Amino acid sequence: MRAEVPPVTTPREAAREAAERELSKPMYHENDPSLVDRATRAFFDWLDDLFGAAAGATPGGAVGLIAVVLLAALAMAALWWRLGSPSRTTTSPGTLFDDGIRSAADHRKAADAHAAAGRWTEAVQERMRAVVRSLEERTLLDPRPGRTADEAAAEAAASLPGHAADLRAAARTFDDITYGGRTADADTYTRLRSLDLTLTNAKPLLTGPTP
Repeated sequence: MRAEVPPVTTPREAAREAAERELSKPMYHENDPSLVDRATRAFFDWLDDLFGAAAGATPGGAVGLIAVVLLAALAMAALWWRLGSPSRTTTSPGTLFDDGIRSAADHRKAADAHAAAGRWTEAVQERMRAVVRSLEERTLLDPRPGRTADEAAAEAAASLPGHAADLRAAARTFDDITYGGRTADADTYTRLRSLDLTLTNAKPLLTGPTP
């Protein structure tokens, strides 16, 4: 009778290493998700956990969370409407005139041309420049480079106090559309054109030392 041969055994560590080498072969990983797929799945898992935690902490659960999100969206929309589009950079108000010296008549002509073409923002800008240049030509303002619309309105109010509010409003409109990202329309231009015509015929308040 033949003696029994003991079974061949492989050490545990060597067996593990052999299995790892076998499983590392490309044939076993052809259908594995890509790195992008794994990252995307991990992100959405994290997002799901985040919303789950937020819903649990919000009164009313998921319904309360949806209400909070809607209120936040409404607040952002209101801020957008108040400040204008964030795609435009809001800058501090700069100088009123950005080119060479032109007469009030030249600015009015340019404003009317822009208005006829429906370019209301440019029309308002040129009409505001016409207002200030006209006041300079009438010596109600001293010609001064670098003057802002707000400064012009404040200085002109000293001679035309009855129109101070309209001048300040016109200066704010100029700054909003030039530096604040707002857009003008036909009504805005009509109001400024009317102010220009009114100021042309307005009698200034003469100030000076009493004789």
